[in-house]
Amino acid sequence: MRFIATSLLIIFLVGCSKVPITGRRQLNMLPESQLMSMSLTQYKSFLNENKTIANSDDAQMVKRVGNKIAAAAESYLKRHGQGKRVKDFNWEFNLVEDNTVNAWCMPGGKVVFYTGILPITKDEAGLAVVMGHEIAHAIARHGNERMSQGLALQGGGIALGVALSDKPQLTQSIFQQAYGLGGQLGMLKYSRMHETESDKLGLVFMALAGYDPREAPDFWKRMSANGGTKPPEFLSTHPHDETRIKDLNDFMPQALKYYKAK
Repeated sequence: MRFIATSLLIIFLVGCSKVPITGRRQLNMLPESQLMSMSLTQYKSFLNENKTIANSDDAQMVKRVGNKIAAAAESYLKRHGQGKRVKDFNWEFNLVEDNTVNAWCMPGGKVVFYTGILPITKDEAGLAVVMGHEIAHAIARHGNERMSQGLALQGGGIALGVALSDKPQLTQSIFQQAYGLGGQLGMLKYSRMHETESDKLGLVFMALAGYDPREAPDFWKRMSANGGTKPPEFLSTHPHDETRIKDLNDFMPQALKYYKAK
């Protein structure tokens, strides 16, 4: 028992890194390259099984907004000595025909928007709110963090390569839990802390790309009006809309420092 505790402490110290902008320390003990490989397989499978919209105005808007925010985020990270976080990213932005109100981004920059979220984003600025948030999840390596925690607790802190060969079923289960692949792909099971952190990073990234971050509270008001009955906040992995909007407004003065209207 003492050996396991010591091992986990060593893993934590070695794998500890800081999230851009917030500076929060996190445990990322897994090689991003391996997670990207695992994610790419799931991503290709998803695209093959769903109808991708390629040439519509909405699809072009998703690509345009995604490329602008990704480029702005990469430029920021490189200026602040954190370019390695996106070193091997190969950004892709796809729109799929699905009435689900959802969007997601997997490791390596694989982004999908569902047509069901477009009536709520309404326009390019609203779409930028969601895009910044999803890109932030990937850059902050929230999936890596959740899977690291899962391997540390359930797998005894073993390396991903060892886990894949020795405990493939457990590892696949942890991967699915980290990225929400057991049910609907993309319903990412991030914690409330991760969601709040991605909101903050997303505001900065959209502001750097020339989108007014003050659009974010209005988007979440529209989401709230669309949401229906929700569980109490302590039972939910997402902040309540009221809490989220308050947190966004509290962080807004910081985000506006990065905004220059274009």
